[in-house]
Amino acid sequence: MTRGAGSTPAILLVIAGLACQEVGASLAVLLFPTVGPLGMVMLRLVFSAVILLLIARPVLSGHSRSAWTGVVWFGVVLATMNALFYLALERLPLGVTVTIEVLGPLVLSIVASRRASAWLWALLALAGVAALGGGGWDRLDPLGVLFALGAAASWAFYILASARVGRDFPKLDGLALAMAVGAVLALPFGIADAGSALLRIEIVALGAAVAVLSSTIPYALELVALRRLPAAVFAILMSLAPATAALAGFIFLGQHLAWLELVGIALVIAASIGAVRSSARAAREAAEPLA
Repeated sequence: MTRGAGSTPAILLVIAGLACQEVGASLAVLLFPTVGPLGMVMLRLVFSAVILLLIARPVLSGHSRSAWTGVVWFGVVLATMNALFYLALERLPLGVTVTIEVLGPLVLSIVASRRASAWLWALLALAGVAALGGGGWDRLDPLGVLFALGAAASWAFYILASARVGRDFPKLDGLALAMAVGAVLALPFGIADAGSALLRIEIVALGAAVAVLSSTIPYALELVALRRLPAAVFAILMSLAPATAALAGFIFLGQHLAWLELVGIALVIAASIGAVRSSARAAREAAEPLA
């Protein structure tokens, strides 16, 4: 099957992955009163690590000290990113949280493009963030916004750390090992936050469901889609995450957004798409030989 022939099903796979991810996030929010955000982080990372380790069965020998340092750093980033994201979700609507978080890879794309037009996308993203507050900054918890901005920065570091580990470890080995490191780091905080709720089998089962919906299924679908889609097209589709998050928040959590907040989400999505296209164009031009 050619890449073009499989593009439509692949696009649907990416959208399905985004939907699963936001349904998982909605379920996590519903569990916050019982296990707390850090308890939810622990459950997600532990079950994600177990699933990935069973699938990848990574080889532990034959890796340099530098490679293991990269895995530990990746694990720290994973734990930090998830913790800040869920702490933000506890205080902000799902759509707003994901929109702010997307600013991390967006800034990375703008920096990577090294084009003057990148500043246009930066200004558009800034306008989007300003519009998010247009529905009333008093509706946005300041600490929640700080957590979301921290998650955005962590996402940028996640991309860099993932690339490094991907060079040093084959297939899913590096991700599985890093997820295990993140799970270990999250354990004491999660146990302290969730307490006796972890003794309830239904809560643990729901935590496993969040891990599968938020990590396992999306990653598997994205992996298949990436084999059939150009990387730039995939990145543009991933830019739709704020829209799917806002829709999931509305359907599952009853989170209503002001029209200016919806405009802000749309502007950030537009900026993300523009930045991705600009970065891809710059990469193509750099790869073209000089006449």
